[in-house]
Amino acid sequence: KWHLSLGMGSENYRFHDHEKLAHYADAAADIEFRFPFGFKELEGIHSRTDFDLASHEKYSGKKLQYFDPDRNESYVPYVVETSIGLDRMFLSVLSHAYQEETLENNSSRVVLKIPAVLAPIKAAVLPLVKKDGLPQIAQKIVEDLRWEFNVAYDEKDAVGRRYRRQDAVGTPLCITVDHQTLEDETVTVRYRDSMEQKRVGIPELSQIVRSEVDMKHWLHKMDTV
Repeated sequence: KWHLSLGMGSENYRFHDHEKLAHYADAAADIEFRFPFGFKELEGIHSRTDFDLASHEKYSGKKLQYFDPDRNESYVPYVVETSIGLDRMFLSVLSHAYQEETLENNSSRVVLKIPAVLAPIKAAVLPLVKKDGLPQIAQKIVEDLRWEFNVAYDEKDAVGRRYRRQDAVGTPLCITVDHQTLEDETVTVRYRDSMEQKRVGIPELSQIVRSEVDMKHWLHKMDTV
């Protein structure tokens, strides 16, 4: 379930049972992920039976048994060993997230659809232009959001190019400050994966970002998929 919570699709995982076992094991399996070069191991799981604790008990002379009140008996617990490779996990996330898309207007974009909870930058704040007080409003939004989130500020180049830059590094949300902001204190929030845009009030931003990147919200979203 932990692997599936990353939102990379159950079809990209499979179990591989071991036919040959270590002398202390009664079962072993690998969790494999579908990389671009095929299924490879992410995590190894081994049932080591009571070998470890029974050996400790034998040579230490100390009882390591558990009394089970439901069964009214004592026994040496089994140990289940699991090991996940961090480098492999990192590669699985990046290889699954990296996409090159052709858009409706025949332009293209590189987008890193990394799970929002893992994205290093949670949101980017972009003033539409570098004048008319828009950068000052954008900087204030950045200051407020940085109490909770890692937020970037970008004012270089046209806003479309800035969207593409943030897509390429996996930033889930872009927040654009424009001249309408001066009138009604609203901004445009753009979502990385769908490129959907919606107009929201500045006071709503913290909750919107939180709903996308907070682990509790993310796990709840995965449970409902």
